[in-house]
Amino acid sequence: MGQNKLERFAAIKTYSNVLEYPQGMAGQWHQHFDNNHPVTLELACGKGEYAVGLGRLYPERNFIGVDVKGNRLWRGATTALQDGLSNVAFLRTQIEQIGQYFAPGEVAEIWITFPDPQLRASKAKKRLTHPRFLRYYQQFLQPNGTINLKTDSPDLFDFTKLVINLYELELLVEYDDAYSLANIPQDLRIQTYYESLDIAKSNKIHYLQFRINKTLNEATDNTLKQLTGGGQAD
Repeated sequence: MGQNKLERFAAIKTYSNVLEYPQGMAGQWHQHFDNNHPVTLELACGKGEYAVGLGRLYPERNFIGVDVKGNRLWRGATTALQDGLSNVAFLRTQIEQIGQYFAPGEVAEIWITFPDPQLRASKAKKRLTHPRFLRYYQQFLQPNGTINLKTDSPDLFDFTKLVINLYELELLVEYDDAYSLANIPQDLRIQTYYESLDIAKSNKIHYLQFRINKTLNEATDNTLKQLTGGGQAD
């Protein structure tokens, strides 16, 4: 491990806005922020640009960036501290374990910004908009809570639309080319490091906002797997 990584891992252990695999946090986030403002998560947040950007835009709300890589969290956490953003925090853990850190109804909104699209059909269950993950989110999202996906991957965009349609979820907003809008919403103007890389080379930024407004039928997982080229569900 490089010296910079070691220094960053050591630094975040001293940061008041970083919690690493904390115990007993479910239902306690309003105490951490010392207010009762709505909580928004940025999942697989990397350097936390979205959590920080949203924190600047909405001081009346709380934001938590979630990622397992502490050296990346360091950047966002450092910026939040330097800028005095007391409404921004970071949680270091695996997304698969996210349910243990939040109580039912504790989260109002989720942002998934430029995640790994996991393009191979055999990796579909690792996509952060796969029903496997949506069921995790439903454990702690408020009934009217929203999920936002911003991606440069047309494959992940289409996969997520398929999930929304197949499971009959509530689609709220769909932009095939967000930056072509005459008046792009301020939430979508925030850019991440991974967006700047333009990994998909699509020259488009796709955006979806939806709600998990019903129980996701596990029997439908087989249909999803067949439609995406994966055969029968495990």
